[in-house]
Amino acid sequence: MVTVHSMGGTGILAAAVAAARDFPHLRVLALTVVTSMTGSDLADIGITGSTSTEEQVLRLARLAEGAGCHGVIASPQEAGPLRGVLGPGMLIVTPGVTLPGQSRGEHARPGTPRGSIAAGASHVVVGRAVTRAEDPAAAFRLVRADVQM
Repeated sequence: MVTVHSMGGTGILAAAVAAARDFPHLRVLALTVVTSMTGSDLADIGITGSTSTEEQVLRLARLAEGAGCHGVIASPQEAGPLRGVLGPGMLIVTPGVTLPGQSRGEHARPGTPRGSIAAGASHVVVGRAVTRAEDPAAAFRLVRADVQM
């Protein structure tokens, strides 16, 4: 998988898809809105008006799909709405995944592994919940247990 920022627009997304054609197993994923961003962060970068974070994610996901991307990267909280808009064929990768009861850290829109998958994510990214744990192997077992519930 390779990522490209969807805010780059259709030209950049389509160019990434075209460049990946020489590598048939490579999947191009469009990053929508990073999990640490909120509506006020969107306003800071000029996305104003009544546009919510979820609306921006969905708008960028449609753009990515139209450009031929294989999937998107978005927070666990958008996985459900994205699955409804994109259908079953698109990949939905969710970073910002934390363990149940764990601090959300810098993620403004986190979710659990199980919740992400139940909402429609095809892949979850569990980073700091494991890498910063006192016992990373035990934390990974908790991730697996959460997914298998």
